[in-house]
Amino acid sequence: MSLLLAAREARSLDSLALGDEASELSWRDLDRELNKSVNALLAARINGRIAVFAPNSVGAALAFLTGLHAGVSGVPINFHLTAQEVAYILRDSNTSILFVSPLTARVGLQAAELAGIDLVVGWECGPDDGVVLWEEWIETGGEAEPPSDMPAKPYLLYSSGTTGKPKGIELPPGPFPAVNSVRDLFSAWKAAVEAEAEMLAGEPPGAQLVVGPLYHNGPLSSLRYLVGGYPLLLVRQFDAEKVLQAISRWRVQGMLMVPTHFQRLLALPENVRARYDLSSVRIVVHTGSACPVDTKRRMIDWFGPVFVEAYGGTESGTTNMIKSDEWLLHPGSVGKAVPRFVLRVIGEGGKVLGPNEAGQLYFRDTLGLGVVYHNDPAKTREAHIEPAVFTLGDYGYADEDGYVYITDRVADMVVSGGVNIYPAEIEAVLLQHPAIADCAVIGAPNEEMGEEVKALVILRDRARTPKVEELDQFCRSSLAGFKCPRSYEFVESVGRTAMGKINKRTLRAPYWPTGRTIGG
Repeated sequence: MSLLLAAREARSLDSLALGDEASELSWRDLDRELNKSVNALLAARINGRIAVFAPNSVGAALAFLTGLHAGVSGVPINFHLTAQEVAYILRDSNTSILFVSPLTARVGLQAAELAGIDLVVGWECGPDDGVVLWEEWIETGGEAEPPSDMPAKPYLLYSSGTTGKPKGIELPPGPFPAVNSVRDLFSAWKAAVEAEAEMLAGEPPGAQLVVGPLYHNGPLSSLRYLVGGYPLLLVRQFDAEKVLQAISRWRVQGMLMVPTHFQRLLALPENVRARYDLSSVRIVVHTGSACPVDTKRRMIDWFGPVFVEAYGGTESGTTNMIKSDEWLLHPGSVGKAVPRFVLRVIGEGGKVLGPNEAGQLYFRDTLGLGVVYHNDPAKTREAHIEPAVFTLGDYGYADEDGYVYITDRVADMVVSGGVNIYPAEIEAVLLQHPAIADCAVIGAPNEEMGEEVKALVILRDRARTPKVEELDQFCRSSLAGFKCPRSYEFVESVGRTAMGKINKRTLRAPYWPTGRTIGG
């Protein structure tokens, strides 16, 4: 019996295993499909990784599972990126096979050609899309149970770097334990999801719903539940009412969200919200950006005390966590450091600060690992003040009981709707415009998304002010739409020093009420 079916133990193999709005697979059908795709990938004998460039679907989940089971590292790619942006990731990650959907096939083929990749496989595609069809590709494998003794290889996720180029990050041991084989990985994940569910919800896991894109670590980590023998359902694109429909239809027990999802759910009319049965929900993990206090209170009033806030990063895993009952006593906190990490708050001159003193937040990794950025030893060094003591770039404090509060970001990242956007990449594009002498990109308040991208622009000649539409089109020719500024302001100075540095915190301050720069 395969690893996937073994995880189901004595439960029905004809019940729902994997589904989205368009298709559903039973455990028996999923096992058969996965055996074929894993055997096809093993037969390809690739030397690099596979990349998945597609929105959520059963096909996307299958592609990630195929790489996992075959012992091939997977690379999730944001499906909003341009061909040039995708090609950079493909080259940097040493990708050998690219998986796409009908939505991304055209851009994926362009990127593959730029990166020198010969094989592009697509699901739900037609002969006119120009890719190798998934259903034809997996037939090169066969239904025999594939081996499970291959080394387990972690995903390589990319987020934009402060130098303007995306940085690859291998999943750390928290979400991806260091094990000897795929068989051991599947066993470890099954044990982990069951232990987490018992600790956080007091009962075994049930059906899990993925509402965020799989190119993010949080939603991608939900695959652990499927590997552990629990149903995994996906919404292809977030729609507040469709999420409620999915919870009610599939009797969803757990999911991961970001505060923007909360805002959109709360914006639904009361009669729509009351239409759906949400009583099956036992746990909602939320992460990605600071959650306004009022928003979280309203969600707890609606769903009940089922929320668990997880703070951390892709490169570190979760460093802090707080359940609803604790949060109600410490509103606004992201919780205490989890056992693997020890918090240090560092002030000016490297001084270690005490309770209620704000400084840069560092964490000592008791496993001695710290964080690592793929192909970027300089960024890895910059994140540490000593071996295994690292920062994620945030500023804050801990109270007397060890509950951490985030008050700002030392790094100038913008977090919009839970998505990390790095200003340096946008600034590098804007500075190529002939009318712009200098610029600074910051995060400004956005009620729904938390933050939005704002560009402060110094013109070469005030008499020749470009139209906003012209600047927007200029940015969109090089950047994915979600990275482009939502607003532009023409200024005389951005406060750049003689050493070329800008104090982004000072630039942001006028746009944020009561001196706060994130949260509510």
